[in-house]
Amino acid sequence: MTIKEMLQQAEVLLDANGSERSIAKILLIDALQMESYEILMNLDSVVDAQKEAIFLGNLTRFIEKKEPVQYILGYEYFMGRNFQVSEAVLIPRPETEELVYNVLDIIDEYFETYECIRCCDVGTGSGAISVSLAAECDNVQMIATDISEEALSIARKNAQAFAPQVTFLAGDMVQPLVESGTQVDIFISNPPYIPVEENVDAIVKENEPHVALFGGNDGLYFYRKIFDQVHDILAPERNVLAFEMGYDQGDRLRELAQVHFPEAVIEVVQDINGKDRMLFIYNNIK
Repeated sequence: MTIKEMLQQAEVLLDANGSERSIAKILLIDALQMESYEILMNLDSVVDAQKEAIFLGNLTRFIEKKEPVQYILGYEYFMGRNFQVSEAVLIPRPETEELVYNVLDIIDEYFETYECIRCCDVGTGSGAISVSLAAECDNVQMIATDISEEALSIARKNAQAFAPQVTFLAGDMVQPLVESGTQVDIFISNPPYIPVEENVDAIVKENEPHVALFGGNDGLYFYRKIFDQVHDILAPERNVLAFEMGYDQGDRLRELAQVHFPEAVIEVVQDINGKDRMLFIYNNIK
């Protein structure tokens, strides 16, 4: 079978399943170990039987078992790096890349004179945030936490590939940082923020870890938990807290932050789609 025939056959099956046709090319790129442009240049090439079997097997898993393509392939790209993922971790999203880029801007603007910038990533999952920041900035000293040992195993593999200097601690949210006596200049977290009763795409709800998705009845449970504990680990002279959040949580999170940080400058930032997506808390800076 040629590449063109495989793509056509896959697209027919994906159409019948109500899925995006682009999945066919993603699976084919992985099976053939080609770039997208190479596939387009070689549509009439006959595919090796073993590679064809890999492609069709992965396509079947996607259609019949409704597994996310990232779990099937075992990776997702984040800020240009190939991050390992598994069912133990949330699949990194483009919105989270925006959070990381905003933190990089904060580092450039407010911490450029620091020889060592102490950062933490609470609820690190795959390590996408912590590893990316440590890989981008040589002077970032990163500590990442997660309650899941399985997630930390994945995060450590990603750190080994891109930023071996990241330190990982197992425990519930901020607690391992408090227990270790850590102090940070920049606190970062993308906590679970989906309300438990909110409708979620089946492919997400049935595959991705609920502990990384749902944040109580209103989605703000973990923010409250962090705000109650985080003062103990923040550098007293100046610090910034950076969070990802749900698109409809901006006003409520701003009010909650103002209660816990009455002297701080609090900023809600929109994502590329114009939706409230990030919360930043500046203490003794702006």
